[in-house]
Order: sequence, then structure tokens, then C-alpha cells
Amino acid sequence: QPKVTDIIPAGGIKEANLLRYAYSLEIKSEHPLAKAINDYAVEKGITPLDTTAFTVASGNGLSAVMDGKKAVGGNRKYIAKVARISREMSEKVDQLSGEGKTPLLFALDGKLMGIIAVADVIKEDSAEAIRRLKQMGIYTVMLTGDNEKTAKAIGALAGVDEVVAGVLPSGKEAVITKLMEHGKVAMVGDGINDAPALTRADTGIAIGAGTDVAIDAADVVVMKSNLTDVAAAIRLSRQTLKNIHENLFWAFFYNVIGIPLAAGCYVKLFGWSMNPMFGAAAMSLSSFCVVTNALRLNLFKLYDKSKYAAAKKLFNKEEPINGPLIHQEATEDKEATYKEENMARVFKVEGMMCPHCEKAVKRAVEALAEGIEVVADHTACTVTVTGADDIDIDAIKAAVESEDFTFVGEE
Repeated sequence: QPKVTDIIPAGGIKEANLLRYAYSLEIKSEHPLAKAINDYAVEKGITPLDTTAFTVASGNGLSAVMDGKKAVGGNRKYIAKVARISREMSEKVDQLSGEGKTPLLFALDGKLMGIIAVADVIKEDSAEAIRRLKQMGIYTVMLTGDNEKTAKAIGALAGVDEVVAGVLPSGKEAVITKLMEHGKVAMVGDGINDAPALTRADTGIAIGAGTDVAIDAADVVVMKSNLTDVAAAIRLSRQTLKNIHENLFWAFFYNVIGIPLAAGCYVKLFGWSMNPMFGAAAMSLSSFCVVTNALRLNLFKLYDKSKYAAAKKLFNKEEPINGPLIHQEATEDKEATYKEENMARVFKVEGMMCPHCEKAVKRAVEALAEGIEVVADHTACTVTVTGADDIDIDAIKAAVESEDFTFVGEE
């Protein structure tokens, strides 16, 4: 059950306003992190605003229009496309992520409102479940759309072999496909975003408390919603398969000898024959043995911790996997992706009256450096510059004023 841990408004924004806009956005989402914000807002007595044009950017964030303004919420990569994130706020995001929290950023009309951090405390049985899976020789991978720092912090607590972070729903399915190159794959999930991966895996295991879509997509449903039941289910399935193999062996062995004997095939060779009454009794005894062997599963101790290592010896014939198996490119958390020069800076410029004015300003600012992107908007009286963090503000001011427009300052 994720909980709100930190609320960090941007300069000039009141905490209550940040929470109200965030609540108004997240109230229409079924994501667990959204529920954490909604519960916190209800606890604080916040009332949501009316929203229109609500859209979901799968795996990234949400957007909607309220009070005639466009509000956006989501991860840092998503928000950086619509609003400038200052170095100070970017450092806050890194700090929160390093603490195992998930920072959600919110912007209104292209201006950052602040950060709401949510922490999902690891369930008590999760680490034990992972330990049991590893005892059975199963390589464990955690797939999450969360940022890399938070994911690695949680992954370390759980004890998983590998963490794959920052993946969208389609990305989870792609990771499952890649893992299937190394052997049989079971996917455990509970959300609508997990459905494609649950379907793709050799075995999909849904958590009983999860969404209906995930349950419908899975092959197995763990009703108690405990991860230890995942390990128990795998061990039970292996024991069942072992039992089936035993029954098949004895059934074939018994019939290969008994049927020719009952048919008189051994009379000429060895003088062996069988009274039909004994044959009928022997056939009943065969069924009795097979059924009795199957019923031994009733004595199976599902949660016996000492038995998990034995399951590894029984079924794992191959060499253990040495990861990592998935080689990720730089994710949203890495410095190379989120250097300040990749963030937008917005400047107030007065005097632009038409698209021709916009082109003049755009041309003048772009001449300052290669690789920067400039968007001028005469209706909003703004100039948005991306990739210009190393350019001094006085140089931008001089470029704008060289075209006879008034440079007001940076927003």
C-alpha cells in the first residue's frame, strides 16, 4: 500500500494548490501510486477540481484541463517535455529516488508546480518469497516502470537477481520475450500494465487482489495475494509433475509385463499363464497403486522451508544463470539523460505580434549555439529554449533585443 511521504512545491506554489491539482489529475487513475495521492488528499480534506480532456500516457503520466489550464503529472522524463525542471528540483528527484521513493512531478500550463513523493514499503513476505525461488534455482527479475534508483533500492531489499526499470507495458512484454531465450519464464503481475507480459510468458501468475484484466490474462491466480504462494505453487506443480512421471512409469512397467502374461504370450516361452480372476485383481491393484501414489500429494507440506532446495536438485539440470540478462540503455534516472542542458527554459518576451516575429526571435536565439531548440509563441509572449543551459541569459537577452523585442526575463 503506497503512501505519500513528501510534498515539495516549486517556488511560489502553495502545498495545498499542488495537492489539489495532483488530486484532480490522479482521481481518475486506478494506479496504486494515484491511490496513495488520492487517499492523502481525502485525509487532508482537499476537494478536486472539475477536469476535461483527461488522457493517459501509458507508463509515463496523466494530463487534463482544469480551470482552462492544462495540468500534467508523471515521471521526470515526461514532465521535462512540457516544463523546465530546475537544477534544485532535479536534485530533489535524485535524492527521493535514492531513498527508495517514487517522485511524481506536476506541472500547470508549462510551469512546474512541484513534486509529490510516494513510497511503497516492501511486503514482509516478499524477501522470503524471493529467497525460496532462488533456493529452487529460479533466476528472479523485477520489472517496473519506476525510475532506476527507486527500483534498485527496492530490488536490493527484496533480494532479486536483476532489476529492469523504466519499462512501459509493451517494454515488459519485450523483456519477457528476451528472457524466454534463456529458458522457461513465469511472469507474476497484478496490474493492467502487466497483462501483455502475463500473456507472453510461458506461465502467467496473477495476484488475486490485482485487476480483472491481469487475472484474465494469467494461467494461475494466487488467491491470498502473498508472494510466498508463488514459490509454493511452483514447488507444488513440480511435485505434481514428479508424481505424474512416477505413475506413468509404473503403469507402463506393470502393463508391459501383465498384459502379455494375461494374453498367454509367455506360455510357449516360459510356460507362464494367468488365471483371468487374478488378471482382474491385478488390474484393480494397478489402479489402486496409481491412485494411492497420487493421493500422497495430500501429505505435501506446501510451506516447508527445508524442501525448496530439494526442488532445485530435482528439476534444475542446467547450469545456473549468471546475469544480468537484460542490458538496458540509459534510463530516465541516469545523468546522461537528465543533464540540465536537455531541459526547457522559458523566457518572457514582449513585442512579438505575428508568426514573422516568432521566426525572427527563433533565428536570433538559435544562432547562439548549435543543437538548441527554440519555440517562440507570440500569443503567450514566451520563448522556450531547450538545450541552452550553458548559454548565459545576457546572451539570450542580447539576441532577442537585437531584433527589437523586449526581453522581460526567465520564468
